[in-house]
Amino acid sequence: MARSLRLRLLIGAAVAVFVAMLLAWVSMILLFAHHIERRAAKELTYDAVELVARLRLGDDGAPVVDDPPHDARFETPDSGYYWQLTTKQGALRSHSLWDESLPAVDPGAARTTESSGWKTRFAPGPAGRRVFVLERNVRPDRSGNKVLVQVAVDEAQLSHVRNEFGRELALFLALLWAVLFGAAWLQVQLGLQPLRRVREELTALRRDPSARLSQVHPVEIAPLTAAINDLAEARERDLTRARRRASDLAHSLKTPLAALHAQSRRARAAGATEAADGLDRAIAAAAAAVETELARSRAAAIRDATNTQESSPQRIAERVVGVVERTETGAHVVFEVDIDEQLRAPIAEDDLTEILGALIENAARFARRRVRIAGSGEHGLMLCVEDDGRGLDISAETALMRGGRLDESGTAHHGLGLAIVRDLVEATAGEIALGRSEDLGGLRVVLTWPQAAGAES
Repeated sequence: MARSLRLRLLIGAAVAVFVAMLLAWVSMILLFAHHIERRAAKELTYDAVELVARLRLGDDGAPVVDDPPHDARFETPDSGYYWQLTTKQGALRSHSLWDESLPAVDPGAARTTESSGWKTRFAPGPAGRRVFVLERNVRPDRSGNKVLVQVAVDEAQLSHVRNEFGRELALFLALLWAVLFGAAWLQVQLGLQPLRRVREELTALRRDPSARLSQVHPVEIAPLTAAINDLAEARERDLTRARRRASDLAHSLKTPLAALHAQSRRARAAGATEAADGLDRAIAAAAAAVETELARSRAAAIRDATNTQESSPQRIAERVVGVVERTETGAHVVFEVDIDEQLRAPIAEDDLTEILGALIENAARFARRRVRIAGSGEHGLMLCVEDDGRGLDISAETALMRGGRLDESGTAHHGLGLAIVRDLVEATAGEIALGRSEDLGGLRVVLTWPQAAGAES
């Protein structure tokens, strides 16, 4: 949850909506309970007024009702509906009370109902059950004697209606919660949509350092996009400055190395052969380091560039072979190029030329008679360069495991060229694998670009 903004928003919305629904449920239950009480008081008032209209006092002062209400609920024992008339001389009750009675107390502390003068309260009733009582003192004649008129209904009947309403309301609010949660989910999706666009633009920025995030963003994330753009500009300036310094340093070393090479020739001509050999080895090591640094600078530039360029491996391979077979090392070698002309590599022509040039030149230098360059587009792009020479002095696994520097792997006759090739291939999201050729017996170098386009049908 701490790592997902979407999850935090959804959980927060779900909890907030749930709490709101719960408060609404409790509030509506209370309001409905008050409504039920008012409704019950109104209905009981009708029965009470009917009793008062037929009420008179007997000669002994006891209440008498000549024609009691005909509602069957008042005639059925323990029906839940009761009435009672009480004076000091006695009391008259409905048949539903049977041998029970309603609490005859002064209703002065009871609540006033909508009908003026009538009071309501909850009180103990028949069989230990609570009842909702409507009551009032009336004077049926001029004698001035008071009669307490009480009409009651079991609280359980009101609670039953309230509980039924609560269950149905809970189901409705649960469905409403689900609908509102769905609306919150949609709101979160729409609210985070600009962040998805920022992510897409960041992907483009990673492929192309010169790209920038657009300014068409909500004001809430505009400071973020501006800060990212500032950081990208600073990073691009730093990378450009670092590559320029590395390239300048490597190029500046070429002139001193050329001067040292001239001194080595003079020493050899003067007879200092041993000193000249040592100087040549030092010059060769320095030159290899310079070439490697230039290749890595080139690979860094490729890695930061857009991956929208394509080239034809078949055409470039034939072009490189045409150059190498005119050299002294390639004149005695037979070259075989087996690449579909429809294949395309996701790399610029200059970069692929440098890769194939290093591989083909290495293969020609150490081949006995044959060099083969093949290509396949079944699963992305695969290019293979193999020769019939003696191959690597060490295993391919060892060569690839030594810190990423093939030129330091002890395979001097292939190392530098392969180091440059690997840097360039990996800079273009490709892979390199070394092995022994099953057909020719020499070194086999396989280059693959999994996302490259295959041959057209």
